[in-house]
Amino acid sequence: GELKGSARSIAGLHIRDTLDAVATRHPELLSRFGGHAMAAGLTLAEENLPAFESAFATEVSRTLSEEDLQSIIYTDGPLSEEELSLATAKLLRDAGPWGQGFPSPQFDGKFAILEQRVVGERHLKMVLRTTAGSRRLDGIAFNTGILPATGGEVRLVYRLDVNEYRGVETAQLVVEHIEPG
Repeated sequence: GELKGSARSIAGLHIRDTLDAVATRHPELLSRFGGHAMAAGLTLAEENLPAFESAFATEVSRTLSEEDLQSIIYTDGPLSEEELSLATAKLLRDAGPWGQGFPSPQFDGKFAILEQRVVGERHLKMVLRTTAGSRRLDGIAFNTGILPATGGEVRLVYRLDVNEYRGVETAQLVVEHIEPG
């Protein structure tokens, strides 16, 4: 009769404070909760789930706008054919440190998928070609189940990175988002 759950938040929503607001306005709903801005855990009686869902949605709507709930990906724009190079990848790598509050630059563009295969059970390794030209690049999308059609165009959001394999360095696109082109 008891439910336990965990929560992960999005930018702009302090999940622990949201649960605290629910508990303050509806003290009968949650048995326990705790956490921090981006993650929390909670326990409630099973019969309280519908009331909790409603109260939680109300609290979230007090904090977030409809725009906040849209899946918006910000990029630094496209890179030209000439910029899709090992030299640029090294420049970006060395310009860091990148991290929370100062994310590494990510770019977007259209590419044709020339080859693809799944590696390590969940990672998509690709050979890509720019649709505006003829530059071929390696790309990898971690933890994805997406298998686009080979030969088809895709729109990617990616980081340009240096891949080192057997002592050879090449430019590689680390794909953060992929959709049909």
